[in-house]
Amino acid sequence: MVARIKKLRTGLLALCCLVSLGLGGELALAESAAPSYNYSYWGNAVAAPSAYEATTLITGASSGAGPFNNPQDIQVTADKQIYVLDSGNNRFVILDQDYKSVKTVNAFQFKGKAEKFNNPQGIYVTQQKEVYVADTGNKRIVHLDSDFKAVGIIEAPKSELLQANFEFQPVRVAVDKADRIYVMSAGVFDGFMEFGADGVFKSFIGANRVHVDAVEYFWKSISTKAQREQMVMYTPTEFTNLDINDEGFLYATNGDDYGDPIKKLNAQGADILRREGYYKPSGDLLYSTRSGGAPRLVDIDVSDSEIYAVLDASRGRVFTYNGDGYLLYIFGGIGNRLGEFNTPVAIEHSGDDILVLDQALGEITVFQTTEYGRTLNSAVRSYYNGDEEMASQQFSKVVNLNANMEYAYAGIGKAYLRQGEYKESAEYFERSMDRTNYSKAFLLYRKEVLRGHFSTIMTALIALVALWLGLRMYRKMKARKKVELH
Repeated sequence: MVARIKKLRTGLLALCCLVSLGLGGELALAESAAPSYNYSYWGNAVAAPSAYEATTLITGASSGAGPFNNPQDIQVTADKQIYVLDSGNNRFVILDQDYKSVKTVNAFQFKGKAEKFNNPQGIYVTQQKEVYVADTGNKRIVHLDSDFKAVGIIEAPKSELLQANFEFQPVRVAVDKADRIYVMSAGVFDGFMEFGADGVFKSFIGANRVHVDAVEYFWKSISTKAQREQMVMYTPTEFTNLDINDEGFLYATNGDDYGDPIKKLNAQGADILRREGYYKPSGDLLYSTRSGGAPRLVDIDVSDSEIYAVLDASRGRVFTYNGDGYLLYIFGGIGNRLGEFNTPVAIEHSGDDILVLDQALGEITVFQTTEYGRTLNSAVRSYYNGDEEMASQQFSKVVNLNANMEYAYAGIGKAYLRQGEYKESAEYFERSMDRTNYSKAFLLYRKEVLRGHFSTIMTALIALVALWLGLRMYRKMKARKKVELH
C-alpha cells in the first residue's frame, strides 16, 4: 500500500512538472539569457542560430581618449569613423576604424568667444562630416563644420505654435540631405521640432496619438468640471529617439506600449512603416514584470535595404526587422558577459557590424555577423534589389541553417512569385503561414492551369454538353414511342 502511494505521488509530481513546462516553456525561452531565439507565426519563442556575436569591447581607456563618463550617443560615418558623445566629460571623441582616438572636441569658438558643451545628449554627423550636437545643458543645438568650427547655434525658438512657458531642452538631433534639422526636445509631446537650414523653427512633425482608457473616458463624460480637473490628463507619448535614412524618412521610437512604438515618418509626418510581418515591430512578444516588463525601445538605427534595428533597454536586446516588418533576428541581453549590457542607450551600424553603447559602463560592444547572419542579410538585400534568383538561393541556405525561420520560406515564395513559378510559390507561402501571398499565388497558379489546359477543358465541356443533349433527345424519343404504343 505504501509503495502504491509513493508511486502515485511520483506520478502526480511528474505530471505537474510536465504541465508547468507546457505552460511556461515558451516564456522561459524568451526570458533566458540566451540571445538565440525568434518568434513563430503563432507568437511562440523558437530556437534560432546566433546572427551576431560580440567580438570587441571598446572603452575610453583602450581607445586612448581616457575613460568615458556617462556617454549618451554614438554616430558612425561612411568611412567608419565613430563619434562618441562623452556627455559626462562634456566632449565628443572620434575613433578610427581600429577604435583608436584621433580627435577630441570639448570646446569651440563662436563669434570670437570660447564656448563649451554642457551635458550634451545627442550627436549627428552628416555625409559631409558636419556635426550637430544637442547641447542639452546649454539649451541649444550646436552646428560645427568638418573642421569643428562653429557654423551656427539654434537656441529656444519663438513661435505661435509654442507655449509661453516653453523650455527648449534638445536631447536628440538628425539632419536630412536638404539640411532640414529635426530635434527631439524633452517634455515636448507634439512630435519632433523641424528647423530649416537657416535654423528657423518651422513646425512639429509626427505627434503620437493619444490613447484613452475607455472606463476613464466614461467617468470623465459624466463628471463635473471640478471633478474632471482632478483627473489624469491624457497626452501623447514622447519619442525616445530618431534616425534618418538616405531617402530622408525619419525612423523613430517612442514609449507607446499600446500603439506603435516604432514609426517611419514622411515629410508630412504620416506614419508609413510597413507592418506586414506576423506581428507588428515592437520588440519582445513574451515578457514578465520580473524581467523588466514591456520592452522600452530607446534607439533605432536604419541600415541599407530598409533594414532597421531597435534597442530595448529593459532587457538589453537588439531586434532587427526588414522593410516589410518581419523580425529577422535578436541578440544581446542584460548581464556581465561579453555581448551583454548594463544600461544600453544607443545603437549604430558600421558596415554589417553593429555597435551598442552602454551608458553606465562607458563601453561600446562591437557585434559581427555569423554565417547565419550574413546569409540572412544577403538574402534580404538581394530581394530588396530585385535579384530574385540570388534571394531564393540565399533564403534556401537560411532554411538549411534554421528550419524555424518561417520568414525565409516566405522569401523563397516571393522570389518564385516574381519569377512566375506560382505552384512552387504557393507551396512555400503555405509553409510560411503567409495567407495573403498564398491566396495570390494560388489564384495565379489556377489561372495558369486553366490557361494551359483551356482547349482540353473546352473540348471536355463541349463533349459533356453534347452528351447531355443527346441523352435528353434520346429520353424524349423514348417517351414519345411509349405514348404512341399506348
